[in-house]
Amino acid sequence: MRLDKFIVESGLATRTEIAKAAKNGAITVNGEIVRRPSGHIDPVCDVITFCGKKVIYREFTYIMLNKPEGYVSARSDDLSPTVIELLPPELQRIGLFPCGRLDKNTLGLMLLTNNGPLSHKLLSPKNHVDKKYYFEVKFPISVDDVKSLESGVDIGGYMTAPCKVEMLDEKHGHITLTEGKYHQIKLMAEAVHNQITFLERVTFGPILLDRSLERGEWRYLTNEEEELLEARGVAASGSNNQK
Repeated sequence: MRLDKFIVESGLATRTEIAKAAKNGAITVNGEIVRRPSGHIDPVCDVITFCGKKVIYREFTYIMLNKPEGYVSARSDDLSPTVIELLPPELQRIGLFPCGRLDKNTLGLMLLTNNGPLSHKLLSPKNHVDKKYYFEVKFPISVDDVKSLESGVDIGGYMTAPCKVEMLDEKHGHITLTEGKYHQIKLMAEAVHNQITFLERVTFGPILLDRSLERGEWRYLTNEEEELLEARGVAASGSNNQK
């Protein structure tokens, strides 16, 4: 891999900034100053520093974000702030995007990655990846309402797939979906003559929201979480191949 490409993909600098740093002797490979950033390096074995900072190689990046209210699940938006803007500049540069969507006023677990193929597998309706949400509603939910929601309701010409509803009390509970239509949970509540007053995603497949993260805070997935997520993507791919 070219040295300048490696540094660009790390998010540390643009190619112009890299050329300037190289000219000033601020880039090293295995302890040796390198002034030609077009040269090739081994991103796994070589040790690269940029302006005194070791450059960490990541083929793909996986971020867990505790999404706050008011942010849209997009890379850019003309009217509202995006979840990408909650990340530091070096991470905003590397092509991260939301894996799935949360409505502007829905809170909680959001995964950001630059692994397009894995994201596609995890989001494909054919793969039935579970997403669990904590919800609060305006009016009490009856046993019959729960049965209707779990078996599927009409949300404007579309019948929702079967889901799981676990009530904590008559106005609070968890709902687990394997699909993600626009405003789906809000519309499902309306279909049983109710109204969502609070909604938070707490799981995405095998990944659980880290409760130590405040709203708007983020962290890298752990190695174990990455392995679980990638394994879920492999399993989903295998499931498709069997059909």
